[in-house]
Amino acid sequence: MEQKFGKREILEFKHESVMPDEVIDALKINSAGIYLDCTLGGGGHSLRIGRRLDKNGLIIGIDRDVDAINAAKEKLAGLECRVEIVHENFSNLESVLTDLNVDRIDGVLFDLGVSSHQIDTAERGFSYMHDAPLDMRMDRSKNFSAFNVINDYDEDSLKKIFREYGEEKFSGRIARKIVDARKNAPIKTTGELVKIIESAVPKISTGGHPAKRVFQAVRIEVNGELKILKDSLTAAIRRLKIGGRIAVITFHSLEDRIVKNTFTDMARGCICPKNFPVCVCNHRAEIKILGKAKSAASEEIEKNSRAKSAKLRVAEKIL
Repeated sequence: MEQKFGKREILEFKHESVMPDEVIDALKINSAGIYLDCTLGGGGHSLRIGRRLDKNGLIIGIDRDVDAINAAKEKLAGLECRVEIVHENFSNLESVLTDLNVDRIDGVLFDLGVSSHQIDTAERGFSYMHDAPLDMRMDRSKNFSAFNVINDYDEDSLKKIFREYGEEKFSGRIARKIVDARKNAPIKTTGELVKIIESAVPKISTGGHPAKRVFQAVRIEVNGELKILKDSLTAAIRRLKIGGRIAVITFHSLEDRIVKNTFTDMARGCICPKNFPVCVCNHRAEIKILGKAKSAASEEIEKNSRAKSAKLRVAEKIL
């Protein structure tokens, strides 16, 4: 029998931007500059950037969530600078810039992960704390959802994404339980999935709610979050003007590792083997990494628990 849910809950788009002051400092705002916010959300970071721009400045905001787009349009409406908001995946940032006749930008921001609004809107299926349809789509115009992952992937594929994207040590047991459970009927809701996960994970296991890592893994798979990250970072950096800055906020080690490695690769000069007497690769560093990753201040974490796991990495274009 189909699970029934109550009326669609209409929520105001609430999302508190993490490390807002640090982001502004990192981007070194030019009042007439062009800034690309690749993860617009409710527009919190863009609003702060936009307030530092004059009528010659431009904010370009990209998001794949229509709820975020609508909220940001309202929030940014009163800015003096020009504002362009685009419903798109940041993996297509180059085509967005080309369509807007923008060649080079002064700064770019990525605030990765899931928004507070997406988690708090129960019907979106991102949270293991609410019973809702298995969804987890950031862009609800797409057909592929968590339902497809949980019900269509074979046991080995499920085990792989739970292990790689969730770093779940009981990935094999959980995958097996899911495959066994869906033999009787499709798994349709987050509540059903949580019960299956709980039955597979030993009671003595620590590390928070037993479903946390699996839900993270499924969300990453549904939205292709890690697959598109390196190429998107590279494309954004290559669109920066000399002296332009890129700021990236991550919330878990998988994202942060990709950002760190991408920055390191693009900050490296010669890549010839060490035994070569002279450089023949002509590889040159494109960016300079500006310090180590920063964490949110304790005062911010007290007000916004989501900031606890945040890391900010910054680099400047030099080539």
